[in-house]
Amino acid sequence: MSLRSRLAAANGPDGAPSALPGQNGAADGHREDNHLVAVYRSKLLEEIDLAEMSALDATERRTRLERVLGHIISREGPVLSSTERARLIRRVVDEALGLGVLEPLLADPSITEIMVNGPDSVFVERAGRVEHLPLRFASADQLMQTIERIVSTVNRRVDESNPMVDARLPTGERVNVIIPPLALTGPTLTIRRFPRAYTLPELIGLGSLDEQMLLLLAAFVRARFNVIVSGGTGSGKTTLLNALSGLIPSHERIITIEDSAELQLQQSHVIRLESRPANIEGKGQVTIRDLVRNSLRMRPDRIIVGEVRGGETLDMLQAMSTGHDGSLATVHANTAEDALMRLQTLGSMSEVHIPFEALTDQINSAVDVVVQLARQADGTRRVVEIALLVSRGRQPYRIATVSRFVPQPMGPDRVVRGHYQHLPLPREAADKLFLADEAVPPAYGVTDALDSRNTREALT
Repeated sequence: MSLRSRLAAANGPDGAPSALPGQNGAADGHREDNHLVAVYRSKLLEEIDLAEMSALDATERRTRLERVLGHIISREGPVLSSTERARLIRRVVDEALGLGVLEPLLADPSITEIMVNGPDSVFVERAGRVEHLPLRFASADQLMQTIERIVSTVNRRVDESNPMVDARLPTGERVNVIIPPLALTGPTLTIRRFPRAYTLPELIGLGSLDEQMLLLLAAFVRARFNVIVSGGTGSGKTTLLNALSGLIPSHERIITIEDSAELQLQQSHVIRLESRPANIEGKGQVTIRDLVRNSLRMRPDRIIVGEVRGGETLDMLQAMSTGHDGSLATVHANTAEDALMRLQTLGSMSEVHIPFEALTDQINSAVDVVVQLARQADGTRRVVEIALLVSRGRQPYRIATVSRFVPQPMGPDRVVRGHYQHLPLPREAADKLFLADEAVPPAYGVTDALDSRNTREALT
């Protein structure tokens, strides 16, 4: 249907414009809106010179398309208000250049996660809470086109023979795609946004920790304690790891190893490594473990692993206990004890068959501190425990808590409140800080005898 036919069809029998999208119900409004976008997108493609457009950078290309489309709408109608006109132009240009209805969501800094459950269902996460949005794709085919545009930027493809893909947008967002026949509700897209890098003082302002904990963590990092940041999905592990890395002295050589590059270190001597999945032929894969092994030959002062989730855990533990102290890593676990047990399980997943007792020895030797995070019921992310590993050799894991968050009963406003409790550091940890010329923060103190109320064993 031509544009003029489309506009004629949009008018009522008396020649007056028919209702704008949304006035005859949400479904009709979405169909009308999507049809207008499709018509103007086709008209736009007829007017522009693709060779000329390809020579422009992204900003110039968007500006040129918006100007051309504005002329088309002025010339051929329909009559729209300024708001409707701006919205239509943005929708058409987003469809032509970007990710369509997802573009405004990606531009919204308050959104941390975008979840598309088929063409008719879009959810987002704001401030730790998931909400449904009245957005939809015109069809499953349009959603698939958006998905293919995303994965093509990283030279990947998604189809029935390869129905699951992990990718990263040029702006840093992490993307997961799964399509039919595995996804029964239709093509499913999850985009994980990463906020700007927060400093530890900013995290104090957000209530994620307090000033005494900042002083303690800063002392641990500068004194080259090996730190494991543990927490569930979306609990803020990467944010805290990024903030802790800012405490590393600028003269040290740092190597970061990640599945999807998320860390934003500000030091000058940083080497960023990122794993690579296999290509279409199933070749060329470079795993986190390959990168950890290679990093040991790169003369690192510190190794930071975005997340350990497999056999690379063993290599990381060995690096921590053989001269690369002061390293940091994250692991998915719900408690500090679970973090240690998970490290042990992950370490056993390598092709080197090591008895659990030997892995216990490795972990007791390598890990100094576990920082446990949690996402609270009100959506806030908070450090809920800082624990020191005080067991040695093949002893069962023994944890000494030095900071913990003590919550209060939740009130009618459903906001989590509480206070941080600080406990004395074991003498061995205090001595290590002293030898590194670091002071024990005044809220903690030192104890020679571990209090059984603040220490516990992890059941194996």
